[in-house]
Amino acid sequence: MSQQAEPQGQRSGLFVNPAAARRAQFQADCGSGFASLMLADGVDAALELLAREPIDLLVIDLERFDPELDLAGLAQLVEARAGAPVFVLCPFSNARWLPALMARGPLDYAIAPLAPAALCAALAAQLAAGPAPAAAPTPRETELLELAALRARVQAALSEGDDIGALAERVCEALCSWPGVVHAALFYLQPGGDLQLQAQHGVRRELNLARVLGRGERLLQSPLRHAFPGLLAAAANTIVLLDAPEKSGEPELTEALRAHGVEMVLGLPVPAGGPGGARGSLCLLFDASHPFSRDALDALEALAGLVAVGLHMADMGRESDELLARLTHISTTDALTGVANRRHGEALLEQEIKRARRYRLPLALIAFDIDRFKEVNDRYGHPVGDIALRTVAEAAQGLVRSSDIVVRSGGEDFQVIAPHTSAIDGLKMAEKLRVAIAATLIPGCDQVTVSLGVAQLGDQESADSLTVRVNAALARAKRAGRNCVELAMS
Repeated sequence: MSQQAEPQGQRSGLFVNPAAARRAQFQADCGSGFASLMLADGVDAALELLAREPIDLLVIDLERFDPELDLAGLAQLVEARAGAPVFVLCPFSNARWLPALMARGPLDYAIAPLAPAALCAALAAQLAAGPAPAAAPTPRETELLELAALRARVQAALSEGDDIGALAERVCEALCSWPGVVHAALFYLQPGGDLQLQAQHGVRRELNLARVLGRGERLLQSPLRHAFPGLLAAAANTIVLLDAPEKSGEPELTEALRAHGVEMVLGLPVPAGGPGGARGSLCLLFDASHPFSRDALDALEALAGLVAVGLHMADMGRESDELLARLTHISTTDALTGVANRRHGEALLEQEIKRARRYRLPLALIAFDIDRFKEVNDRYGHPVGDIALRTVAEAAQGLVRSSDIVVRSGGEDFQVIAPHTSAIDGLKMAEKLRVAIAATLIPGCDQVTVSLGVAQLGDQESADSLTVRVNAALARAKRAGRNCVELAMS
């Protein structure tokens, strides 16, 4: 469907939008600027009009078009112009249209919403300029060189292995080196959580986006998630370009941005690297509004992809560290009692023996086991026996020093590796353990007692020899009637 407005201006134009109300509004606001203005409701009608007569300026209003359904047709429309002037009105919340359309031919754009006077002025400038000479110099080469330098700085920031917080800080600092950027931020979706302001950096220290947005986390629930490009880019997984703060439709946000000299905000989604939405976004705040070329938008989109790879690697590093910590804990800790297991205890004893020899310090080893533990299991059952083991281990852990190491050496057998401890001090520690454990209530079986052996490391003694001596002392304590302490023989 198409219709023609009355000729009043000097040159011809074609306005394309699927909504009749928007076509009528454009005709009312800007029709006087054209000698001939045609209106089309879709790609097919526009292509038919372009084939029938020459048009000085094609105006495509992307509002109400669907990127998933209409992109191919609109790209064909841009391509059909073969370099003739095309002017695109793009909603600020869906700037991903721009690089896709720019790939099919040269065009200029304005970010909507746009006041009627501003729109008419932009159209008048387009009509006055006419087609640019093919060889005319443009600032795009300078822009691309600056973007190449920016990419190198961001890549250098990502190359330093670090946690996500430090990496995000370096990326934001690098982004602020791009001419015109006064503030940069990285919003990041937390694993299993919500979007948060991960890092920000700016040349104006007083600008803090957490204050501007009213919060620094749970930002997907922010009332500004539909208006601020950094949040909208992450939520909708699309480029968002706000080339004038008032176009956000939020007076308080506009006032806050303008108070800090911000005239344009660009949100770039950070891809997740798989199916689903974005992993976050980069947000650049500029001190002046200016148009981006297709190459610039492509470069910025690639930059966001580069950041996504860096964040993914940092995530993998963090997950590897956490996995290694869990594996280390599992391999060195007794699952029932939470103290060191036998294998880890043997390694720790070897380390403490080497340290004691190097610094000529005493080292004591205490061995103890629960008296008549088999009777506990037989009378009360193995679940109560497990409770008794855990309770005894907890009592021992609560009594020893931070430098001492409690080890479950097997079954109901435990050890305490006590650095900087002589035989006499070891006897005192063992007696405290005996008394404390005997006084500890065990759910299901009242109390248990322990028998203990104590040995001090000899001058040339090995770990095996020390263990044999302390176990012999423990056996003597058992023979002496249990619930007592024996000192190992030299």
